[in-house]
Amino acid sequence: MSQVTAAKPAGAGPFSVFERMVAWRYLRSKRKETVISVIASISFLGIMLGVATLIVVMAVMNGFRAELLTRILGVNGHLVVTAIDTPLEDYSAVADRINGVAGVKYAIPLVEGQVLAQGNVGAGAGALVRGIRGSDLGKVTLVANNIKQGSIVGFDEGEGVVIGKRMAENMGLVLGDSIRLISPDGDVTPMGTTPRAKAYPISGIFEVGMSEYDSSIVFMPLNEAQLYFNSEGKVGSIEIYVDNPDDVDALKTKVEEAAQRPIFLTDWRQRNQTFFSALQVERNVMFMILTLIVLVAALNIISGLIMLVKDKGHDIAILRTMGATRGAVMRIFLMTGAAIGMTGTIAGVLLGVVICLNVERIRQFFSWLSGTVLFNPELYFLSQLPAKMDVSETVSVVLMALVLSFLATLFPAWRAATLDPVEALRYE
Repeated sequence: MSQVTAAKPAGAGPFSVFERMVAWRYLRSKRKETVISVIASISFLGIMLGVATLIVVMAVMNGFRAELLTRILGVNGHLVVTAIDTPLEDYSAVADRINGVAGVKYAIPLVEGQVLAQGNVGAGAGALVRGIRGSDLGKVTLVANNIKQGSIVGFDEGEGVVIGKRMAENMGLVLGDSIRLISPDGDVTPMGTTPRAKAYPISGIFEVGMSEYDSSIVFMPLNEAQLYFNSEGKVGSIEIYVDNPDDVDALKTKVEEAAQRPIFLTDWRQRNQTFFSALQVERNVMFMILTLIVLVAALNIISGLIMLVKDKGHDIAILRTMGATRGAVMRIFLMTGAAIGMTGTIAGVLLGVVICLNVERIRQFFSWLSGTVLFNPELYFLSQLPAKMDVSETVSVVLMALVLSFLATLFPAWRAATLDPVEALRYE
């Protein structure tokens, strides 16, 4: 017996042209549907602003961390070697052996000490003196490439020091002036230890863009620092700069073997663990809080679609009597709500990208408009507002917004699909 298969009407499948056409008609506003149109517009704006805010905030947090990490690791070593048993008197030989380790850029002997610095104005401020060889200072490219005044040429031969631009401004100092440094560890006399005070000419002024360093670090020739801190012939530590800061653990054993003496090693993660942990916590909390903006906008989609279902009860009845299935009705309202979420998400991504690309100009504009300094370097360490977009984070924000928007359409669409033609007429 022959079997005859009925031909399927063209355009009658799921998400057909007919269903998309009806969904598009429901998206267009009419004079009597002003309230529904307003709710849909609010939902669109909410999702757009929520997505844009999430992208901008996460980009600024990423940029903030990346800039701080670049500056912290650009001035400080990735690994720090300190002696355990005896002072580092053979520091030159130890540094040369460590320089031969694969993966190590250079090892720099240092003498460090806290002092009180005084200039032409103000009562003085605390400073960190870092005694370093001139050849090694040239290797610290973040400082050497950002000398704004003066030079580090002949750094070892003279008694001049290199200070940060913010320190110079705060103390009213210019190139050629002298800065007075006072150390509590001075000469030992029968009356006790007396503070040591000495004035040094300023031979260079640097600016790395991080206010904490620009306002507190003084670079001094190593020989002079050894005399000033009573450390003739020895150093306090050796800072090691490596090719890949994330692989410092793999280098620790090799460095210990190259040192050929008992040493204690600390890496940059241990020294800045609290700081970067706080940044990570703040970043995660901000993501959770700002996600609520998108969630509220998605809830607006629910209210708007429920009102649309109520208003279109008569249309639903006609569609059902004309042969539209419950699945077709559900898909129509799914596409209506999803269109709001999708267009809002796309607009939010575009707005977020534009803001991220011009975030510093926007900061400067609002600073000019309000007459105040937004993102004060004294509080936030950096002189500019950074923004660094991460592709994976942006994709996760987009997916999160689309999923929330889709979930918000399920209940109204299900409610529309469950109305039979007789019940739907009651919503006329």
